[in-house]
Amino acid sequence: MKPIALITGATSGIGLGCARRFAAGGYNVIITGRNQEKLDALTHELEQGGTQVLQLCFDVRDHRSCQAAVESLPPQWSNVDVLINNAGLALGLDPEYEGAPKEWDTMIDTNIKGLLYMTRLIVPKMVERNHGHVINIGSVAGDAVYAGGNVYCATKAAVKAITDGLRIDVMHTAVRVTNVKPGLVETNFSRVRFHGDNERADKVYKGVQPLTGDDIADVAFYAASAPPHVQIAEVLVLATHQASGSVIHRD
Repeated sequence: MKPIALITGATSGIGLGCARRFAAGGYNVIITGRNQEKLDALTHELEQGGTQVLQLCFDVRDHRSCQAAVESLPPQWSNVDVLINNAGLALGLDPEYEGAPKEWDTMIDTNIKGLLYMTRLIVPKMVERNHGHVINIGSVAGDAVYAGGNVYCATKAAVKAITDGLRIDVMHTAVRVTNVKPGLVETNFSRVRFHGDNERADKVYKGVQPLTGDDIADVAFYAASAPPHVQIAEVLVLATHQASGSVIHRD
């Protein structure tokens, strides 16, 4: 039987890249997201390639929905080999003293609490089976704060701390834990951050070749494919002309 990867936020960006890469790499995939139409389209695409797909439409911010989704897994899908906690977003780029509390709540509930909910629901079976891999999609923003990044950067710093903590908690088992920290990746990230302002979002990537969701998916797959005694604990992935979260050379 093929191994199973569960990817949150699988309908766009890094999550979409991971769904495609793990399917191409011989996994059956559980894809989650909030958009049923996009889940249907991705399911059709992956099944055309011979991958078995199970889709779960829910919002990771809602603990009850997370629990119901995981409890609905048929027995043959319940033993997840790789959990990719990808669902996440940034909203706004305002100074902290001018920020919108609703946007803070959305970022904290998605980037931190959603990751925790899914980890709590999936990892106990990994520990019981003494097998599994958790890959959390963090960010270079978790290493150093940039102007306007305040709460988003805090959530990604939390992802690092939570990932490191989980690695300690499961070190008596064969479960592996990885934090992948991308830099500048061209996805819908900036369009979401700027509430659909495409012109403003495009400026984020102007004059530099950014990473793609597929690039990050390759890194996640590499970590999952390492020999069982090798744990890729943390990977910082930057565009070639990016030195840090906020230092970028543009043509």
